[in-house]
Amino acid sequence: MKTITSPSHKGKSYRALRSARRQVPFYFMMGPGLIFITILFYIPMAGVLIAFKDYKARDGILGSPWMDPLFKNFEFYFKSDAAKTVTFNTLFYNLIEAVAVTLCALALAILLSEVKNKFVSATYKGSILLPTFLSWIVIQYIFFSLLSVDRGIVNSTITSNGGEAIYWYSEPSYWRIIMPIAYLWKNVGYYSVLYVAAIAGINTDYYEAAQLDGASKWQRIRYITLPLLSPTIIVLSLLWVGKLFNGGLGDWNGFYTLPNDAGALYPATDVIDTLVFRSLKKINDYGMASAIGLYQAVVGFFLVLISNYIIKKKDPDSALF
Repeated sequence: MKTITSPSHKGKSYRALRSARRQVPFYFMMGPGLIFITILFYIPMAGVLIAFKDYKARDGILGSPWMDPLFKNFEFYFKSDAAKTVTFNTLFYNLIEAVAVTLCALALAILLSEVKNKFVSATYKGSILLPTFLSWIVIQYIFFSLLSVDRGIVNSTITSNGGEAIYWYSEPSYWRIIMPIAYLWKNVGYYSVLYVAAIAGINTDYYEAAQLDGASKWQRIRYITLPLLSPTIIVLSLLWVGKLFNGGLGDWNGFYTLPNDAGALYPATDVIDTLVFRSLKKINDYGMASAIGLYQAVVGFFLVLISNYIIKKKDPDSALF
């Protein structure tokens, strides 16, 4: 039986084809990024099989035997004496950093948006953004020059004023404050630039109308800037939520290098990633490391789904998807 295609259907197909042809240059522009993401993020996902196998490099992923029981690789973390400590530290630092970075980045972005001189504004932005490009190794040396017991600037100042030197690298309690400060200093500039860009996209007519109505500077920020920034804040917050179980949003090497990997500081600086990294160095158990990575990814995935669902119920337009 011959299928009859309606003229309207042909018209829609033709318009869709024309639209696709117009987008071809953009597809080519998007191609390198898609290839990069596919190679570095999607293809390696096949490696999650290692979490369920007794992985041997000579046998490869497919040739290595399955674990018996299947979830034996996960037992290392859940039965570890340090599991509770590193889980608490991971959540503690990520929550503190999420709140501190968001509030400070918002405040900086609002202040920067009030600077009208372009040269001064660019200087401030560059100065604030500079630490973002520093590696944690460089930051480690900066903090060591400040906190070293015998040659550190802080202890030199304390002892010159009659005080006693503080052993920063022996007392874990200090690092509950030092680690968030270091992360805030390194990353607040990056997030403030994102909020500055969002503020720049706000129509100036709102501010002019509010100024004509006699609104103060604070009232314009409270009733115009912050409400219009809420979609950006929500999206970035959802990204934070998805990485709550990662050491410092992927900056786990900061937790490893900044305290000089001092064993005395583990109760305050050890997170899930550093525990896995050190264990992998010592026992070369790839299956265990993959299992913990899979556990972190799955938990983060469900946290994003749950957070997005709650936001979607409250305000559908602000949801990520």
